[in-house]
Amino acid sequence: MASGSGSGEGKGDRAGAGYQQYATYGTGKFDERQWWPWLVPTVLGACVVVFAIEMFENDCPRNGSPLGGDAACVAGFLRRFSFQPLRENPLLGPSSATLEKMGALDWAKVVHEHQGWRLFSCIWLHAGLIHLVINMLSLLFIGVRLEQQFGFVRIGIIYLLSGFGGSVLSALFLRNHYISVGASGALFGLLGSMLSELIMNWTIYSNKAAAIITLLFIIVINLAIGILPHADNFAHIGGFVTGFLFGFVLLARPQFGWMERHELPQTNQPPKYKMYQYVLWGAALLLLLVGYVVSLTMLFKGKNGNDGCHWCRYLNCVPTSRWKCNT
Repeated sequence: MASGSGSGEGKGDRAGAGYQQYATYGTGKFDERQWWPWLVPTVLGACVVVFAIEMFENDCPRNGSPLGGDAACVAGFLRRFSFQPLRENPLLGPSSATLEKMGALDWAKVVHEHQGWRLFSCIWLHAGLIHLVINMLSLLFIGVRLEQQFGFVRIGIIYLLSGFGGSVLSALFLRNHYISVGASGALFGLLGSMLSELIMNWTIYSNKAAAIITLLFIIVINLAIGILPHADNFAHIGGFVTGFLFGFVLLARPQFGWMERHELPQTNQPPKYKMYQYVLWGAALLLLLVGYVVSLTMLFKGKNGNDGCHWCRYLNCVPTSRWKCNT
């Protein structure tokens, strides 16, 4: 989510809306170990705690609003935890100043004040209660099933590094005086890893066409939502591409014949992975390394991605007669 002088609004975080349907297209060809999902609930709990700290630090009744004294805090009965006025933050959350203080992504602070830690800290912040609820529901839809199938280590790596990748791309295109917060990049990374996992393990899936059409439909819809104003679609795209590549690296499944190797003669033992899986693994790892190095080098040299790509701004927001993209 990106915002300007106000806290901003966000959408495009319903990435898990159709995963339940996608997950039903099982392979039916192999048994797999099921992990108990604890990482996803832990991340959810951490985000809720961080949001509570945001609101405690914000203290709307005491600090007021930049809109003036006539703008009343929302849900005043919550006292210190009450929300900023709706005109300032319609998502029921803190002020931009509070978000920036707590680690929101800010290009100037990352580049000129060497606060690179904001590339990670912004993943745990949310601009409002509505933003938090949508993201956490998406995390449950996507993350729990993936963690059950692949374990907390691989899914945790994809989640964190996808969020980081989304932050880097967002910072490259984020204009001055704008901040960005939210777990959207990490969530889109999990969504991207679902697609690459399907491609990587193509030969062991049944109902391939239905699975990939369903998943691509979900991806297109969520990315399309990101071109509305106030959503940070660069974080979505960066997280998705990062997760897509990490899926090739971390989510390969052994081919069916290898899992039955104990029942085959010693001279007829199949390889664990097919050749195309090794090729995809190597290509994805190379692209990840090159992408991280190039992007981080450009970022810390103060480059603005908009300077070299004048049409890229339309990936983040498409202006219409109903809204503007610079508000």
